[in-house]
Amino acid sequence: RAGKRVWELAGIAPKPVETVYTIGHDTADAMAANAAQATPFKRLKIKLTPDDPAGRLAAVRAARPDVQLMVDANQGFSFGLLNDVLPVLQRHGVELIEQPLPRGGDAELEGFASPISLCADESCLTLDELDQAAERYQMINIKLDKAGGLTHGLALARAAQAKGLGLMVGCMGGTSRAMAPAWVVAQLCSWVDLDGPFLLKADRLPGLDYADGEARAVPRGVWG
Repeated sequence: RAGKRVWELAGIAPKPVETVYTIGHDTADAMAANAAQATPFKRLKIKLTPDDPAGRLAAVRAARPDVQLMVDANQGFSFGLLNDVLPVLQRHGVELIEQPLPRGGDAELEGFASPISLCADESCLTLDELDQAAERYQMINIKLDKAGGLTHGLALARAAQAKGLGLMVGCMGGTSRAMAPAWVVAQLCSWVDLDGPFLLKADRLPGLDYADGEARAVPRGVWG
């Protein structure tokens, strides 16, 4: 009931959302194997570093030609490397690049016309940083752990929408109890990364309802 009141107050009609599955950085073969076994998921997020990003991306794409791909550089690229890998990312159909440059070191993105949408993560934690991020990115990734909770997360989402920015919602490691409030923000987002429970040995039960690559309605008892 508490969750329903949150949705109503936010003017949101809850619905299932397709969530990405994260492929952690590893050898190219291991990443491809991980991607191949993630069959319920139709969207994958690939963690890349400066260590042979093209080879790892190619391996994952070969294993899963059927999925939508996004890349998370975790602040690890330089501006030069970003420019070098963009043609490769385009060739493999990557649709989104998350936080390519370091927080505080991404001024070169101002005015940069990237052929693939760039998404701020660490570079936009709160409303105070939104104006600057809007000059450098086309999307922002809202993580409630960093934004300070659901109230500020929703305010950040609405403000970003008003600036014409796209929205993604992400998570840190956590159980379904941590994912449930982020699922509310997910209703406003085109990319949803709420796979935290899949990266744990055990979830907190009852868990968020995951099926066929979707995060569905929050069951009674998970939150509120």
